[in-house]
Amino acid sequence: MDFKNFELIYKENRHEIKDKQAIESKLKEIIGENNVSTKDIDILAYTKDTTLLAFNWVIEGKIAGLPDFITWPETVDQISEILKLANKEKIPVIPFAEGSGVVGGAIPIHGGIIVDMKKFNKILDINDKNLTVTAQTGINGMNLERYLNAKGYTAGHIPQSLYISSLGGWIAHRAAGQFSTKYGKIEDIVLGMEIILPQGEIINFKTIPRASTGPQLDKLFIGAEGTLGIVTKATLKIWPYPEKRALISYAFPTIENSFEAISQILRVQIYPGVIRIYDQFETERHFPDVEQAKDKVMVIFVCEGNSKLVDLEESITREKCENNLGVECGEHPVEHWFETRFRVTETSMLPTYKIVFDTLEVASLWENAPVIYHSVLESMDKVKGNLIITAHVSHFYPNGVGIYFSFGGVPPKEKSDLEFYQECWDTTIKAVLDAGGSIAHHHGIGINRSHWMEDEWGKSMKVMRDIKNLLDPNNILNPGKIYVNTWKRGEN
Repeated sequence: MDFKNFELIYKENRHEIKDKQAIESKLKEIIGENNVSTKDIDILAYTKDTTLLAFNWVIEGKIAGLPDFITWPETVDQISEILKLANKEKIPVIPFAEGSGVVGGAIPIHGGIIVDMKKFNKILDINDKNLTVTAQTGINGMNLERYLNAKGYTAGHIPQSLYISSLGGWIAHRAAGQFSTKYGKIEDIVLGMEIILPQGEIINFKTIPRASTGPQLDKLFIGAEGTLGIVTKATLKIWPYPEKRALISYAFPTIENSFEAISQILRVQIYPGVIRIYDQFETERHFPDVEQAKDKVMVIFVCEGNSKLVDLEESITREKCENNLGVECGEHPVEHWFETRFRVTETSMLPTYKIVFDTLEVASLWENAPVIYHSVLESMDKVKGNLIITAHVSHFYPNGVGIYFSFGGVPPKEKSDLEFYQECWDTTIKAVLDAGGSIAHHHGIGINRSHWMEDEWGKSMKVMRDIKNLLDPNNILNPGKIYVNTWKRGEN
């Protein structure tokens, strides 16, 4: 395969290595000849993550980024030595989990060394007394959950990417699962970690339920997207596998009615495992056969756990829904969700029709949520070439929500697919910020949101950059992410 035939999207940023053969030899000395590759087929496999625009590019003969070396280390010491070599030679290093991220966090826009964590795939310990599991971070999410289920437990972290994501990826992107309203997000679940810092130092954060020992430094690495360190091992909370589930669905006249019902449920400390709102557009697409939901907003709930507790949660959930004009729709919509919750067929189908499609999730307090929803729909409706804009809401708190928007369209003649993609993203994010929301809920920053970080963080962004420069003075660890204006392809 000749990469000269591919158009490289981020070619302006690429770091050129002078003596690649010498670096390859040193990498083989560190981790063994079979754990290093420069084969074209391997290089091609790591040119992108699951950023949806990249699917269009592959069809068109384009690639996002071009790494120089692919490595599969097997020990913590090997990763440490790779980082020491990279610092000495000023070569970028990109940690790679399973590549299921959708914001470009694993795209090697500067080239360099891919550190694939797939060989860190062992479950090390289950502690029933403490209700914890310790595992290496390269373990596949579904493999971890299946193992726990077989032992009578659940981690409660079930993202849509469960089959194609890893524990390390969850930590890197500050992920949230489908049952997060009950079990929490990954930052609530992680109790301890082992991390390799950018210059090769290995540190450990002890497993503890809570500590008042000064600022909690470990939280800095959750959501850092591999820019501040590589997490190699983590200890998580686990729970006994639920003994009962209640499947509930209601249709509401408006999204405001659904917001009010759920807010009332959560404020009395009732926490269904799953709550999902589908706006009228998504209800029509996902539940066309549910007559009670025609031209309405569908909401599904899953209550699970101890049988007595589930009965109470179900009773109060139904009461609050019916008090806010909800119409009961039975178990079928929830069963349909369970059957289809891991399917993302649109992402592979739409590029063949040259449609630019993507999803993005934002966060909001309750008082701003309706404004954000309507503002985004109105703003995106004005983008030339955009064909659809829909929303569902899948993460909830007593204080607010995470809203998930999907858009799709065909770029007008005067715009490239990338320019159209950027316009859609920027239009959505600006509407969210103007309405008082946050630019990301659980997918992370990557390259898609990095140019909005100044608006999100304000003066605090300087402190974040100072921390990055302190830990990674040579800027070798996943450069070009979080801290820079990537739309303009700037440097750290």
